Amino acid sequence: MNSTPHKGRAEDWLEAAYDAFIQGGVEAVKIQPLAKALNTSRTSFYWFFKDREALLDQLVERWKEKNTAGLIRQTERYADSIVEAMLNVFDCWLDERLFDSEFEYAVRHWAMQSPEVAQAVATADEQRLEALTRMLIRFGYSEHEAGVRARTTYLTQIGYISMHTQESTEERIGRVAEYVEVFTGQPCERSDLERFVSRHAPNLTDWMAAYDDRGALLS
Repeated sequence: MNSTPHKGRAEDWLEAAYDAFIQGGVEAVKIQPLAKALNTSRTSFYWFFKDREALLDQLVERWKEKNTAGLIRQTERYADSIVEAMLNVFDCWLDERLFDSEFEYAVRHWAMQSPEVAQAVATADEQRLEALTRMLIRFGYSEHEAGVRARTTYLTQIGYISMHTQESTEERIGRVAEYVEVFTGQPCERSDLERFVSRHAPNLTDWMAAYDDRGALLS
């Protein structure tokens, strides 16, 4: 194994900082431990970043692009109905490539210690709520109703994240149809749910059989 230290890349430092941040919070993002994790020297850090604060700033930018921009993109995706549009948003809660819930939790915890990060979180919340509201307005809701439904949708999910709620994929998908109806006022049809489940679960037939059985019990 080659143990010769190397300078690495800015992306390597940022990825190592992200890993440390997720595992131990902002206090764990320190130059020397990151250098050790990357098998490089502490001084090589300064090839890419002015100081630790510059690295932390890049972490915040990464969070904005991943979670805020990711959520907004999902609200803007094509949909034939508000149910389909809401399910596009729900993709965020089940696909960390679209929205990183652990990153969100860590940033919100950091915001309790940093006024600057708290302001970034407040701005992100406003941008996300505006995007959800615009999505609902596109499907005919009044501005007031759209705003209320957007807040209900968003604050429910942020509550999940802030409480660090642990649920299996099975539990989350099992509640999707009912959540959609609560958030939109429109029923989630079987075909809507089938398309959604197909994006997140390999055993589509089993999922839909369970959904049909539940519907039979409720009828």
